[in-house]
Amino acid sequence: MKKTIYLITFLLLSNGVFAQLQLYKRGLASFDKGQYELAIKDLAKVTNIAESEKANLNYKIAEAYRLSNRWVEAIPYYEKAFEAKLLIPEAHFHYAFALKAAEKYDMALRELQQFIDSKSTIKAYNEKAYREVNTLKIIGELKKKQTEISFKNLSQINTSGAEFSPTILGDELVFTASRKSKTYSNGLPYVGLYKARLARSMNELGKPEKFSTVIFDEERNEGTPTFSPDGKTIIYARGNTGKRKDLSPDMDLYISRYVDGSGWTEPRYVSASDSASWDGCPAFSRDGKTIYFASNRPGGLGGIDLYRVNMDASGRFGNPVNLGKEVNTAGDEMFPYVSEDGKLYFASDGHPGLGKLDLFIAVRSGGKITVENMGAPYNSNMDDFGLVMSKKGDIFFSSNRAGGTGDDDIYYYEAPQPDVATNDPSKSPLIPISTPDSLSRPKEIKTVRYYLAGTVYTKNANNENVPLDSVRVKILTAGQDDPMTEIVTRKDGTFGPIGLQEDGDYVILGSKKNYLAKREDFSMNGRAIPQSLLTKPITDTTFYTSLNLEEIQLEKTFRVENIYYDLDKWDIRPDAAIELDKLVQVLVDNPTIKIELGSHTDSRATEVYNQRLSQRRAESAVNYIVSKGIDKTRISARGYGESELLIKAARTEEEHQTNRRTEFKILEIE
Repeated sequence: MKKTIYLITFLLLSNGVFAQLQLYKRGLASFDKGQYELAIKDLAKVTNIAESEKANLNYKIAEAYRLSNRWVEAIPYYEKAFEAKLLIPEAHFHYAFALKAAEKYDMALRELQQFIDSKSTIKAYNEKAYREVNTLKIIGELKKKQTEISFKNLSQINTSGAEFSPTILGDELVFTASRKSKTYSNGLPYVGLYKARLARSMNELGKPEKFSTVIFDEERNEGTPTFSPDGKTIIYARGNTGKRKDLSPDMDLYISRYVDGSGWTEPRYVSASDSASWDGCPAFSRDGKTIYFASNRPGGLGGIDLYRVNMDASGRFGNPVNLGKEVNTAGDEMFPYVSEDGKLYFASDGHPGLGKLDLFIAVRSGGKITVENMGAPYNSNMDDFGLVMSKKGDIFFSSNRAGGTGDDDIYYYEAPQPDVATNDPSKSPLIPISTPDSLSRPKEIKTVRYYLAGTVYTKNANNENVPLDSVRVKILTAGQDDPMTEIVTRKDGTFGPIGLQEDGDYVILGSKKNYLAKREDFSMNGRAIPQSLLTKPITDTTFYTSLNLEEIQLEKTFRVENIYYDLDKWDIRPDAAIELDKLVQVLVDNPTIKIELGSHTDSRATEVYNQRLSQRRAESAVNYIVSKGIDKTRISARGYGESELLIKAARTEEEHQTNRRTEFKILEIE
């Protein structure tokens, strides 16, 4: 009887484990397809999983929340992933912005600093991290920026779904909403264009209805419209259906014209769109001759940038032009709007802000464009975007701030009506200006002088950093061979300060006899202090860096990171080539050394097989390095197979990966 009970118990446990594994696999598959809601539902049910997978499980749930714009909900899952020893530096980057959304600014600052210290190779993340560190240090000052104007939730049209990107066409409010009957595979409705008739008061707003049956496709996302000054042309963003007939796999701009008597024409593709990229959020200039829009096309400054393109009277478009570094950052700039007085408003998560997307205004003064945060109550700790204004002074924008009726909601300020009894505008209540008063005043352009200083170290017998004097330090502009500056470290190992350009990319190269020369990249991207944070006419700022040189010793072994091969193969993959290029640079910077390149395998095949495989992989790597111009007499290949395992009894995939490694050993010094 006991055996039967044990068997039944074993079968139940086995079935339970199998079910959990199936949930886990299904959740990961949904995540890979971008079906984040489905991924969360499955992954959150996984409670029995191997210890080695707990970090990835919680990380995927956190990422699913983040990628579906629910940053605060992601926080506990990031924390569980870190507790389970998650080793993905970018997770700290995203976790920091989730903490900022929850107004945990001190914690966010610590996480960003940890990400910066990890020396990530993701340039856009690094730039954004440096910018955000500056922002978080003065978040208190940003929160003090207030405008004496209050906004109300437009509850007459907001629902539990998303309503956003309002705009005005005559006496109608046109907006984007998730109300279509068709849904994504994860159950969320497609968004489309709707309208509601404006009346004397917002309390008398008409009932929402479809904007146009011609501009309404149940199987597409359609939204963020803009209208020409005469109201006869609409440009909007339109997504794909997932069918082969689609012109683009992503979001593009479409145009339609209003014909008296027959309505809106069939939408057609805007030639200025990049079919391989995401294009959206269009906005007409006040003269109707220029279109501003957002795009993640190649050649931008970060994630999504703002562009402008000219359109002639016949609807032909010129070549789009990026608005440049004054407006665009390594983050996202979206939802442009040009007011009646020609000012450019937009949303950004790259400029110093209170939350994620904040509302900003670009101001030109003295021939230079500066960007100003619009402060509260325009901005909150969440997303604030899609601002527009009516001719009579009404203001609308979108936000997913706390207290709304659903996802994204539309908020409004209703300008007071003129005194009808006297018909005297001067006796009307004071209408607050549409932007903070500080944005209407001429701007004093402040100057920052940037410098670089540092210290060169080496390691002593106790693995402690010891300053190294008499090191020749060259500062090169990235991509250039000739140094812009060449100096020698002092007795305490220090060098500098050296003047830098605001947007420069540099290479620091340190060399000394009997030490391996080493180079480090240093980029000013993201480090420049925004004008809005400067308090003095001239500010001097010095950045500090460090360089660690290793003493050359014969037979000393150095690890080459991340050289991976496909199963049972030895050809050089693109990701391996990136790391081997670094070794090429080491040999260029140290022309007096000869090395052996060694390849090691794990122990999961026969000893003979592993020996042959590692030799082929080592030879393949050496051939690649020689193809880059290194004299073949300076480098030899050796396969070690499984003869020098770092972890003798490896069990997990991570342990086997530790054993599969590439190293180089110094054999000779000329």
